[in-house]
Amino acid sequence: MAYGPRRLRIAFTGKHLTHFGGLFLVQQFFQRLRLRQALTWAVRIPQRNTRYSTSEMILALLYPTLAGLGRIEATGILQQNGVFRYLTGLQRYPNAVTLRRFLSRFARHGLTPLLKFHDGLRQRMLASPHHAVFDLDTTVLTVYGRQQGARVGYNPKKRGRPSCLPLLCFEGITRDLWEGSFHPGNAHPVPLAFEMLTRALAKLPPTVREVRVRADAAFFDGDLIEFLQGRRVRYAIVARLTSPLKARLGGLRFHRVAGELAVAECSYQPMKWKQPARFIVIRRPVPEEPSWQLSLFKLEGFSYQVLVTNLTLTPYRVWRFYNDRAEAELVIRELKEAYALGKIPTRDWDANVAYFHLVCLAYNLLNWFKRLCLPEPFTRASLVTIRTKLLAIPAELVRPHGVPTLKLPTSFRYRKLFDTALRRIHRLKPPPA
Repeated sequence: MAYGPRRLRIAFTGKHLTHFGGLFLVQQFFQRLRLRQALTWAVRIPQRNTRYSTSEMILALLYPTLAGLGRIEATGILQQNGVFRYLTGLQRYPNAVTLRRFLSRFARHGLTPLLKFHDGLRQRMLASPHHAVFDLDTTVLTVYGRQQGARVGYNPKKRGRPSCLPLLCFEGITRDLWEGSFHPGNAHPVPLAFEMLTRALAKLPPTVREVRVRADAAFFDGDLIEFLQGRRVRYAIVARLTSPLKARLGGLRFHRVAGELAVAECSYQPMKWKQPARFIVIRRPVPEEPSWQLSLFKLEGFSYQVLVTNLTLTPYRVWRFYNDRAEAELVIRELKEAYALGKIPTRDWDANVAYFHLVCLAYNLLNWFKRLCLPEPFTRASLVTIRTKLLAIPAELVRPHGVPTLKLPTSFRYRKLFDTALRRIHRLKPPPA
């Protein structure tokens, strides 16, 4: 009975090897988008180090994010990975110190052009929809060092710790990250939401006729509701259960719609609101515990969830429409973990803001890659799944008869998926300039 090799020799003689063979697909997709050339023309900043162009430095931050290397220090292994540099077109790879210094310069001179470039690329990737759904949400990034701008604010997991507050706006149909901003941890999301929604609405193509907004109780505010109604935006927002609103629940007439689930609605004008609004109430038996983010309230054996809306749908359909927002929460978790958004790279606030927007760009680039190049089961796959099945592939670069050849394992399970993605990439038409 064999227990493993007994006379196994170890030799560090392998050359032209990498475990990022699948990044060739990403490089081909970027090449089809003419990403490097577009960045060269769109983002220009003064640099002391002329060994790396601005576009090379941006790509040197995007590729490790997609490869799952996490912190900037972990990118050091790419300096000795010649196959990775060959596949991505980066002749040299900067060290961690160079990357951090670039982030500081880039934040001051190149961030605004990058945001403009990202907006233009995002619009060119749309299929001219007739309606859009915006999902608003925030998250907490706990800080453990002495980063500039970090403040003590709402932090349910690490109370009393300084944090940063990203505010995010997703397009609910395509899951594209439509707008994002980075703030100190003590910032309140409602005042920031006015500016974000103004920018988000301005970026919509003229073909969009209807816009809907979904948000949790953090955005329950009379001025924000009035702002949305003034722009003819439909909304479904979780209501904050105040004492006057709770007092109304017992007198409502509920109608069963599915099993023990019952719904009701009423017109109610909270204090300091300028006009009444339509409130939807969902009632469930107490043993069924829905998400805490719906501001659960228990009364006489039932749990209640309340939404404020101007949609003309039935109460049950309004509730179902809002529940689709759960995908945004999954994306935020993916951004914090898989895209390493939660790992603040520097102490400089401006550099961290720039890093945040680069992560947003990396997320959208991969989202477009999935939507345009992968078959249906993988269009909504997570980055971890894409990494495991397509990107983290052991490979060897050889040159038989002088022809560069990337050798992948014969036992590779997802060869058909790889071939499909490569074929679709080659069929893509470059986006118009």
